[in-house]
Amino acid sequence: MVTKIQIAFVFVLSWYGVASALEPEEILVIANRQISASEQIAEYYCEKRKIPKKNIIYLALGYNPREGISRDDYERSLALPIRRELQRRFPGDIRCLVTTYGIPIKVGSRGLLPGMGGKLNELKRLLSQEKQRLEQLEEAPALDSNQVSIEKKQINQEITQMQLEIDRISGKDTNASVDSELSMVLFRPYDLYRWQPNMLRGDVLGLSFKTLMVSRLDGPNDEIIKGLIDKALKAEKAGLKGIAYIDSRGIVKSDLSGHFDQSLRDLGAFIHSSTKMPIKTEQTGQLFTPGSCPETAVYSGWYSVKKYVDAFDFVDGAVGFHIASFEAQQLRDPNSSNWCPAMLADGITATLGPVDEPYLHTFPQPKAFFEELFKGGCLVEAYYYSKPFNSWQFILIGDPLYRPFKKN
Repeated sequence: MVTKIQIAFVFVLSWYGVASALEPEEILVIANRQISASEQIAEYYCEKRKIPKKNIIYLALGYNPREGISRDDYERSLALPIRRELQRRFPGDIRCLVTTYGIPIKVGSRGLLPGMGGKLNELKRLLSQEKQRLEQLEEAPALDSNQVSIEKKQINQEITQMQLEIDRISGKDTNASVDSELSMVLFRPYDLYRWQPNMLRGDVLGLSFKTLMVSRLDGPNDEIIKGLIDKALKAEKAGLKGIAYIDSRGIVKSDLSGHFDQSLRDLGAFIHSSTKMPIKTEQTGQLFTPGSCPETAVYSGWYSVKKYVDAFDFVDGAVGFHIASFEAQQLRDPNSSNWCPAMLADGITATLGPVDEPYLHTFPQPKAFFEELFKGGCLVEAYYYSKPFNSWQFILIGDPLYRPFKKN
């Protein structure tokens, strides 16, 4: 006899099977109705991907494209109307948002927490006292070096904790990318300090439907932006072909930099052993040199901050990202040397990067991200299944539905 629990379990598995692969009708496209290019890109994308026109939301966000938006303007002009549109629909109907050229890229800090001015002043006073204690310990003759060392360690821990609380109250590190903040537009309220866990990462049953996946169709000009769509469709139809270039640095330490370098080496080993794609690796502190990477289909590497090296001849459909800070800044500048805009101008079809200092541990792991793509997943799912945090600094640029290895 079939029990109610068994029926419910079958229902959950059936729902998950339907919802696990992103569909065009599950995308809401966001356009700035005061910039014609934004409307045209939104409508072009919907036409090419057969997304219902009713899935475009037109917002008034100014007649000139802005890189940044204040926290108050973000909440009033972006988050609130999108939240209302989503609440008007059946829960889970929309799983992905697409921001377009004309939608701001960065959202500013929230400022001082209301009613916390007194506590902030008290924390600053206590912090000053602890720093004076530390100075006195360092200047006084050491009668018991072990005891002094223990006291110093305790004081430093207290200083660190107080500084973190001061930063949280004052609003430091509460800026973010618009797209990453929109991932949590259905979560209210949540702490605006640094980052929040990405509930879609490692979500086995696919039940974290409150978290929205977000991708961006944006870049230095209309031709490049529409190319993100056209080249994705072309590569999807034929299958992405070319060479993978993986640039690690030979770091074997057990710290965070060693961990990420190992992820790059693991990615190279995975591509070599599990795919038919040719691969070339660079495993020293050097970068791939200019012009040395023909037929680039896949790229991942590091670390050249805001200094793109024109090593690549990207094929249509190429996917890649560079692990470094600030690389998604100046996204609309065709002459920028930051990696994201420079790679877009150079012909890449999909990339990602931070709009501000992200800290290394918040990057998607290269192997985890690309492994999802090689398994036949779509771009935005690969990104959200591998990125650790939302409400933080990253943006994904490209057609979220793009499946480069759909034919594999």
